[in-house]
Amino acid sequence: MAPHEYGFMKACYSVNETLTLLSIGRTSLYDLVKRGDLKPAKLGKKTLFYASDLAALLTKLREPKAGRTPDAGSAVPAIP
Repeated sequence: MAPHEYGFMKACYSVNETLTLLSIGRTSLYDLVKRGDLKPAKLGKKTLFYASDLAALLTKLREPKAGRTPDAGSAVPAIP
């Protein structure tokens, strides 16, 4: 999806803006960077995240995990 389809209005977002947009904490954001799910860009001392990268992350999160059905683990076992 394109960034504007997620409501992103700017090309890049600061760390604090990204935390607000994704509704996550700083540790979770840094974990996403460490895993390679998000790539930060530096402009001097400022760390930015491209809206296109944020949109790609959100799109990826919507995809089902490989080898799992969407409702795996949510089925209630039958009682004999």
